[in-house]
Amino acid sequence: MKRVYESYREAIADIPDGATIMVGGFGLVGIPENLIMALSESGISGLTVISNNCGVDDWGLGLLLRNRQIRKMIGSYVGENKEFERQLLSGELEVELLPQGTLAERIRAGGAGIPAFYTPAGVGTPIAEGREVRRFGEKDYVLETALTADFSLIRAMRGDRMGNLIYNKTARNFNPVMAAAGAVTIAEVEELHEAGAFDPDRIHTPGVYVQRLVTGAQQKRIERRTTRSG
Repeated sequence: MKRVYESYREAIADIPDGATIMVGGFGLVGIPENLIMALSESGISGLTVISNNCGVDDWGLGLLLRNRQIRKMIGSYVGENKEFERQLLSGELEVELLPQGTLAERIRAGGAGIPAFYTPAGVGTPIAEGREVRRFGEKDYVLETALTADFSLIRAMRGDRMGNLIYNKTARNFNPVMAAAGAVTIAEVEELHEAGAFDPDRIHTPGVYVQRLVTGAQQKRIERRTTRSG
């Protein structure tokens, strides 16, 4: 099986219209920006995207929003994206907003093969409407189902040719759980190493979860720049 791809376009070439994809990152930190750009240039449409937020207007998943390639967004934060807000309020985009911990756990459960779990987050709010609520001890919990995807697009600082990945600090965020929850996981890495180069104790995502690797430079834009005067 081919694991290392020559281009981002080649790595995502078989993602079809209507696919469900998970996209790693938090804000613009740890996003697979080049894989997203390849998707934005591909013409793929009708996507269901599972991600913490939807980038900014001109970068990250904001590029797919601008092109009307996303049919449904499952996330926890509208973020700095005004087009996301506009499409949500106008009804152009189907959106499922979740508590952030619930989103992370639904993805983790999907990767672990756990079909559902109970959580207190969202009880007594519109999130719990139409869902099973069960009482454990003195507290009510709402049933949440696991999330999986046809493809997971993730980013790591380093990868080896067997697909083992190492993330850089907070860029780890949603990437490891999404790697496990995708039927096909495509990892964008900044550095590609030979198999055996990593200390096994330092590996964050084992290669068994990664089907494709592609490497290249990244812009690493800042979502909101804050400066101090004086």
